[in-house]
Amino acid sequence: MARKKARVRGFPSAILKNGLAKLGRSFSKLSFHLLVFALVASVAYLAWSDLTLRSRFEGKSWAAPARIYAAPVALYSGLGMSADELEYLLKAAAYQNAPGLRREGDYLRRGNRFEIYLRAFAYWDGAQPGQRVSLHFSNDRLQGLTGTAGAIALLRLDPPLVGKIFPAHQEDRVPLSLRQFPDILKIGIVAVEDRRFESHYGVDPRGIARAALVNLKAGGVIQGGSTLTQQLAKNLFLEQRRSWGRKFHEAVLALIMEARYSKEAILEAYLNEIYLGQDGARAIHGFGLAAEFYFGRTLEELDLPEMALLIALVKGASYYNPRRHPDRARARRNQILTTLAERHLISDEVARRAQRAPLGVVAKMRQAKTPYPAYVQLLRRQLRRDYPEERLRTAGLRIFSTLEPLSQYYVEQGLARRLGQLESGGHGVRKNLEGAVVVSNPHSGEVIAMAGGRKPGWPGFNRALDARRPVGSLLKPVLYLAALERATGYHLASPLKDAPIAIAGEQGKLWRPRNADGLSHGTVSLFEALVHSYNLATVRLGMAIGVESMLRRLKRLGLQRPLQPYPSLFLGAAALSPYEVSRIYQPLANSGFRVPLRTIRAVTDAHGQPLQRYALSVSQAASAESTFLLRFALQGVMREGTARATRTHLLPLSVAGKTGTTDDLRDSWFAGFSGNRLMVVWIGRDDNRPAGLSGARGALAVWADLMPALRPRPSNAPPPEGVAWHWVDRMGGYRTDPDCPGAVRMPFVAAAMPEYQPCAS
Repeated sequence: MARKKARVRGFPSAILKNGLAKLGRSFSKLSFHLLVFALVASVAYLAWSDLTLRSRFEGKSWAAPARIYAAPVALYSGLGMSADELEYLLKAAAYQNAPGLRREGDYLRRGNRFEIYLRAFAYWDGAQPGQRVSLHFSNDRLQGLTGTAGAIALLRLDPPLVGKIFPAHQEDRVPLSLRQFPDILKIGIVAVEDRRFESHYGVDPRGIARAALVNLKAGGVIQGGSTLTQQLAKNLFLEQRRSWGRKFHEAVLALIMEARYSKEAILEAYLNEIYLGQDGARAIHGFGLAAEFYFGRTLEELDLPEMALLIALVKGASYYNPRRHPDRARARRNQILTTLAERHLISDEVARRAQRAPLGVVAKMRQAKTPYPAYVQLLRRQLRRDYPEERLRTAGLRIFSTLEPLSQYYVEQGLARRLGQLESGGHGVRKNLEGAVVVSNPHSGEVIAMAGGRKPGWPGFNRALDARRPVGSLLKPVLYLAALERATGYHLASPLKDAPIAIAGEQGKLWRPRNADGLSHGTVSLFEALVHSYNLATVRLGMAIGVESMLRRLKRLGLQRPLQPYPSLFLGAAALSPYEVSRIYQPLANSGFRVPLRTIRAVTDAHGQPLQRYALSVSQAASAESTFLLRFALQGVMREGTARATRTHLLPLSVAGKTGTTDDLRDSWFAGFSGNRLMVVWIGRDDNRPAGLSGARGALAVWADLMPALRPRPSNAPPPEGVAWHWVDRMGGYRTDPDCPGAVRMPFVAAAMPEYQPCAS
């Protein structure tokens, strides 16, 4: 019985013993698996961290927006420009009026004389060094240009920055190599932020111990004790919220970074990446951009107190914002200067002198938005044909545009001023007028100015590119060109019948066009029909030429939009944008040679190496002979036709152009050109209600206001071979003698010459 009880008592002990043994074996197995898992996870974590780090450092280290520059201005003795215009260009390029002229980017004006410290600038075709130059003006002309070595034949004024193409996250920076950062800035940032930078391996145990003590006392993470390498890791990869987990990951990344890369590479990345301010949605990263944002200068142009202020912002760009909190910023800057003196990086006297200096911060310059949105919109559309959007946003490309800041200024101000005058003038003109202007060089195809509306800098609807409105008589020159290009038959003196005509449409409905004055003018010459914009004579000519012939001519001139082959096209029943009209008129202003309109001269990478040159592309769209005859007729429009109101302004320049007016005076158009300027103007209302303006009263008035300010040159090219001048009878259309009554002198092509008749006795 006792033996049985003993067995009963021992039974649970054996089971427990066996169970504990099995549990021990299972725990050992689990521990082994956990250890293996931990090792695998650690290796995977380190490999992932290393891969993430390398992806940012090897290749594209950080996203830098493309920077768009205006066209540089060539300065030379004899240049037509006023002293005020030069000062406008200097201010647009962020030059500052500084009597001392101590550094690049300074200028001093005394009346019509300037002293300028030009910046060094890398163009697509070579670099221009910084230099001090003197200029003087007289009678709105640059009369003298000298440097330290004497007279200068030609130099370029570095162009203003007119826009950027930002990454999706709106970060902005000006990437610089380590050698481009001033020595005092590199030394100062290390002295203030991480004295042991050269000796630690990414993590500074002393700094961590000091920060840990502070954090334990505070009961939370309030101090980091981070090295520059850790700060860089945080800026590149991590969220800004403070936590122990983030600090651990930051330390791991810093250790990997120090193992893989040199101190120089780490410091360069830090100086380019550090967050130093906010401009609306745009984050200001790196000292290169911060110099521009706070001082309107490049980093190399800054002096000691200005660089000390930028170092001060590292501790807290918002808290020490010099525009919002100047006293805090000054105190922190002066503390930085004291630290530099204590560590014998500058003398005590230099530090005291720098501490007395003003902050020197300029008024906030919002470069996140371009001041020329209409123009930049066109440029971006052209860029996308050659570069993927991601590269435009992140590769730091430098884009040299064709924009002329002075021309853009005159276009914007002139359009707004004239629209206001038209609205206040009465005579049936409606309010809420809008307008658009496109200015180009007809020989190079360069678009030099563009206004998408009456409000300068307004980034809304771009009427110059996207407002398709009926163009009216602007298309008539294309029909007349098609007639003049026929091998035989038509010349400027060809008689046309200006009489009523009825044309049956597809549904049998008759179309009966009318002249603007409601009259018929009998037999008129082809020249008179175009000069006075007679609709009846034009339609009759169109029916003889054929609408398909006109459509083919439009396509050759550069129109890409398909149009319906209706006879109403002869009178401009087509909705086009001002930009499309400019493309059509460009060959007419360039002796028949078509050059695609463009906004880009060249593109370089972030280091200034040329990537692509936008070479001139020329094709023959019409014969030089026929376009010469057409230009003579369009000059007649200015002298005696629908645009004769401009005679007192521009007749000496032999300008040419054509008005356009649509039904009920809804749209007012004018397209005209000189020897070096082609300008298309549209005026109307966004709601498509009548504006109350003909082409002559509205768009032509704007064109006549603007053109003189654009410094046009005469359109007086000699006649091409095969064109000769003859006297003709204006009424009869035959060649005659110069002393005959009613005789006028006109150009003719030999293949289409009127017969000769002597004067009637």
